[in-house]
Amino acid sequence: MTTTATTTALFPCFTYDDARGAIRFLVEAFGFVETAVYGEGDRVDHAELAWPYGGAVMLGSGGLDDSPVEMPAGTGSAYLVVPDAATVDALYDRAVAHGATVTCGIRDEDYGSHGFTCRDPQGVHWSFGTYRGQAASGV
Repeated sequence: MTTTATTTALFPCFTYDDARGAIRFLVEAFGFVETAVYGEGDRVDHAELAWPYGGAVMLGSGGLDDSPVEMPAGTGSAYLVVPDAATVDALYDRAVAHGATVTCGIRDEDYGSHGFTCRDPQGVHWSFGTYRGQAASGV
C-alpha cells in the first residue's frame, strides 16, 4: 500500500500543569506555530502546534477529568527533524536563550544526525536533529 500524506497524521501528545505557559514557550523557544487552542482561563482542553518543517504536537492541561489518557503532566519526549546543521545550531541558541535545559549538547551522531536534546521548563524532553529516519518500503 502506498500513501501520500496531505495532512499531519501523527501527533505526539503532552499534558502540562501550565499548558498556556507551555504553548508560549514552545512557540517562542522552538518556533512552533499555534494552530488551535481550546479552553477557558488557564485551562487548555486541546491545543495543536505545528512544527514549521512538518508535523505537529497536541497538548493540554493535566488533570482533566474527561481526558481519555492518563499521563503525568510534564513527561514524555519528541524528536523533531530540522532541515540542516545551521538551523539546528540557531535553534539551540534560541532554545537556551528562552530557558530550555540542555541535556545533550550539539553533536554529530554516527548515523548522520546533527542535533541536541533539551527539556522545556515543565520537564518534557525535546530532541532536534537533521536525521530524517529511514522510509519504510512501499511508502
